Amino acid sequence: MKDIAKAADVSPMTVSRVLSGGKNVRPQVREHVERVIAEVGYHRNENARRLRQGERSGLIGVLITNIGNPYYAGMLQGVEQVVAATGRRVMVGLTNEDADLEKQLVLDFLGRQVEGLIVVPVGQDPVRFAPERLGGVPLVLASRSFDGSLADAVLLDDVRGAFEATRRMLEEGHRRIAYLGNRVSVATGRRRLEGFESAHRELGFEPAPDLVRLGQQDADSAERAMDDLLDLADPPTAVFAANNRNSVGVIRSMNRHRAEARRAGVELPTLRLFGFDSFEFADMSPIPLSIVDHDPSELGRIAAKLLFDRLEGESQGAPARLVELPVRLVDFS
Repeated sequence: MKDIAKAADVSPMTVSRVLSGGKNVRPQVREHVERVIAEVGYHRNENARRLRQGERSGLIGVLITNIGNPYYAGMLQGVEQVVAATGRRVMVGLTNEDADLEKQLVLDFLGRQVEGLIVVPVGQDPVRFAPERLGGVPLVLASRSFDGSLADAVLLDDVRGAFEATRRMLEEGHRRIAYLGNRVSVATGRRRLEGFESAHRELGFEPAPDLVRLGQQDADSAERAMDDLLDLADPPTAVFAANNRNSVGVIRSMNRHRAEARRAGVELPTLRLFGFDSFEFADMSPIPLSIVDHDPSELGRIAAKLLFDRLEGESQGAPARLVELPVRLVDFS
């Protein structure tokens, strides 16, 4: 600011007032100083200013696994709505399902003095999120949790959603139902597989082990997994896709197999698909599709509200809270 003051031939106090909104500065002087500031490209370091004044950083760290997934984009939108209303800003980190990267990003966010963390955790390691490791920075887990967690969490009713979807397919007469989902080390993957298996057993059936595929993290790997299933001697007649990326992979694979079969003069049976989480163009699915639906932005809003409860002391010292959001079944075709 001293350099700006020298260039504008005014006092540093005048520059400070202009940067703070221009109160008590004559309009022509304010315009002159603003012109000089623009010419030299000066931007005030708000983080340094806040810390120097003993204020908080004004930053909330959010870790998600994949920004390309519309589910997480919706969750981020909900977080941002709540955070922005407090005058703070969101810092986003992408873990890409990499536990080592997650660890580094947490350390980086803490080094930047974030006021709180909202995290979609990668695995089942509670150590890196232990309160003493976070130095008192409040944490909320979103969409996933892990055993032994002492943090607030916002989850979906994963077990019930997967149970109801699978029961619906069994009641429709399907017995060869495939399951495509995350690794069981991921909380949502474990919970949704539990619901899938429970529905079979409640109706007197056993899931077919040869139809279960785990570990698909994107649409490409899900497509390859579905290719393998369709090439079986006794392929599935229905599929439960435990997340939206797996649903997209199933549709891609099925479309390609149907096109290849038609070129060979063969018509493949129609495959039934039930997915968890909506996705782009779900209403245009070329195969019968239903989904376990919910609002990811609402999940983000609740996660942010839980975080600010801790930041503002309204739930200081209270036990960890778990919010489980309901889901609903939606038929597209």
